[in-house]
Amino acid sequence: MNILDSFVKVGPTPQNALDIFKGEWSSKLPGSFSDLQAGTIPLFEDSRILWSVEQVGGEETVKGKKILELGPLEAGHTYMMETLGADSITAIESNTRAYLKCLIIKELLGLKRSQFLCGDFVEYLRTNPGKFDICLASGVLYHMVNPAELIFLISEVSDVVFMWTHYYSPEMFQTCPYLSPKFSSGIPTEYQGFKHTLYRQEYQNALLIDNLSFCGGNNSFSNWMNREDLCLCLQYFGFRDIAISFEAPDHPHGSCFCVVAQK
Repeated sequence: MNILDSFVKVGPTPQNALDIFKGEWSSKLPGSFSDLQAGTIPLFEDSRILWSVEQVGGEETVKGKKILELGPLEAGHTYMMETLGADSITAIESNTRAYLKCLIIKELLGLKRSQFLCGDFVEYLRTNPGKFDICLASGVLYHMVNPAELIFLISEVSDVVFMWTHYYSPEMFQTCPYLSPKFSSGIPTEYQGFKHTLYRQEYQNALLIDNLSFCGGNNSFSNWMNREDLCLCLQYFGFRDIAISFEAPDHPHGSCFCVVAQK
């Protein structure tokens, strides 16, 4: 590759910016940007987020609020929170390529009240960063080595969490047998007095160097909770009001659901 290949030799366009990560995008852009070539998943118009907002009282309850977002990926949900009127969104992304994609989206879509920080959000939460009105944690819990710790840390900074996550279920191997080699047997464990079982999940070939669209965690493995332990963990750390929707036991990447938990 010649260094000159990294230069753009046509006039400025939004597509030029998106093409810096050509072939790596997951999300389809919204509205007037929807014709641009990016990804295919409608994360900028995500019905799971709209449902979550309804569970806490609707759009009016988001307006003026301070949001913490863990793992924004490509800023789709960040965009939704800002569009719904949040006063500020602090979004923390560990994947450097995803972080740079968020900055591209911030520029293209004109996000004004969102700040993207590059780093590990677990380490950030361990520093006691203060309180937030809502914590948005979509697609991150099942990438954790210690998911119970993340739930505890979230409980320390917010009384409300929006979460979408996969969870371990033996039944998922019946419809998705190809998932079985990725998982180990359950290991009993304890975190701050909460006893639960963890199921180690290996990323395997997803970590290959040429897989630039990798959306996993920053370790070679993660630990999944089962459904019951996940809900009990939320309750153990103070989230008493739990609503569940978008449950998909036979999701091709593993059983999953959307959770809104409030203290």
